[in-house]
Amino acid sequence: MENHVFVGGGGPEYGVKQGLSLEYANRHGLIAGATGTGKTVTLQILAEGFSKAGVPVFLSDVKGDLSGLAASGSETFKLHDAFMKRAGTIGFDDYSYESFPVTFWDLFGEQGHPVRTTVAEMGPLLLSRLMNLSEAQEGVLNIAFRVADEQGMPLLDLKDLQSLLVWVGENEDELSLRYGNVSSRSVGTIQRELLVLENQGATQFFGEPALELSDIMQCTPEGQGRISILSSDRLMQSPRLYATFLLWLLSELFENLPEVGDPDKPRLVFFFDEAHLLFDDAPDALLDKVEQVARLIRSKGVGVYFITQNPDDVPEDILGQLGNRVQHALRAFTARDRKALKRAAETYRPNPRFEVVDAIRDVGVGEAVTSMLEDDGVPGVVERTLIRPPSSKLGPISRSEREQVIAASPVAGKYENVLDRRSAHEILASRAEEAAREAEEAELAAEKETAAMREFNAARRYSGKGVSRSTSKRKNEGGIVAGIGEALTRAVVKELKGTTGRRIVRGILGGLFKGR
Repeated sequence: MENHVFVGGGGPEYGVKQGLSLEYANRHGLIAGATGTGKTVTLQILAEGFSKAGVPVFLSDVKGDLSGLAASGSETFKLHDAFMKRAGTIGFDDYSYESFPVTFWDLFGEQGHPVRTTVAEMGPLLLSRLMNLSEAQEGVLNIAFRVADEQGMPLLDLKDLQSLLVWVGENEDELSLRYGNVSSRSVGTIQRELLVLENQGATQFFGEPALELSDIMQCTPEGQGRISILSSDRLMQSPRLYATFLLWLLSELFENLPEVGDPDKPRLVFFFDEAHLLFDDAPDALLDKVEQVARLIRSKGVGVYFITQNPDDVPEDILGQLGNRVQHALRAFTARDRKALKRAAETYRPNPRFEVVDAIRDVGVGEAVTSMLEDDGVPGVVERTLIRPPSSKLGPISRSEREQVIAASPVAGKYENVLDRRSAHEILASRAEEAAREAEEAELAAEKETAAMREFNAARRYSGKGVSRSTSKRKNEGGIVAGIGEALTRAVVKELKGTTGRRIVRGILGGLFKGR
């Protein structure tokens, strides 16, 4: 099918061939179905089709099965005869085995090239989602980012954010007056959540060199789109980190790619496996952001395909943006399952040849109910479809084969070595050292001033400018003698002025005159 990604078809009971139009591939899509119904194979054959059409692909490999895209299928494979039979049944005349250009990525750097971003690029909204913060705690985190921006402190890795939060806690009173309430309790909660992220391995995710979007949007010299596979089997042990990373990547594409309108084919197709993890317990602000990205990113030439077990996992506002749909079997074991099955059937354009509810319930493994956008973006009539067999290897490749693909990658060696440049942690540490040095210098200066004052006071008491000790002693002794004489004189004069004194005077004078 020209200008289409061939999906499948069938015999007379299945109807016409089904293909996904490249012109409308950026209108997004949905792959849904219960566990074990064939969603992974559908994802694999769509990735193959886009790659052959020259469209780069990014997908997450949750179970480790999709690494087989890097290797060719083989006639020795046990399902070879079944694949050939199905290819003949659905009219896949040019079916053959082949491998595809693959680049392996891994947040932990173990099964692919390391993937990193900076704390600043992640932003406070996604970090709050990642740490499950309350509204008040998110407000404190926003203040921290604002302070870092105003004071020129780059936030690159987790230690930058941790150091900044310590500084925010130490200056909470001043920051509260300027930005609003900053409590040490909120800062402590954020610090504890950062510790949880560290334990989950997020330290390796935050830092530099950060992922360049152009490296996941490459084509080979022959014109095939490269398939970027994110190893997610270990990452799924931290589901919130997994969902936040993929949402961050979508947001980066949305914010950095230029508008291209409706191109003849997408610039990139993005597959979001286990999509329910993105929406579970997500705050309204995050859901609004996802809806905005889903609605507007198509104008950047990017198609987004959500893979999940049940269409109900995707919020209705976002589900309405997904025009290309491959619905594998849904099981109806409970009343809730039956309601979900009915709602899923109601989203398709009906086909008079069969009941959609029955078809979704009854299709087998490797079969699906499909509806693709047609001319003018109108949803096509729902059809029962046999999914075409993959051309690449079904199942994972070996460790040695993966290492060979990684070594031959066009980005080999670019992201392996960590870059640790001067950022918030180093700036705050430098400030702390400078403040400590200034405090020590001030303390030494104060001690010197105190010592000088003691010496000055001692000099006033004991230097030659004062009275010598011997002279002072003599003066003191003379003063004592003079003081005693003066006291006796005052006593004698007082006595002479009194009665006794007059008697003495009269006696002396009488004696003198009598002698005459």
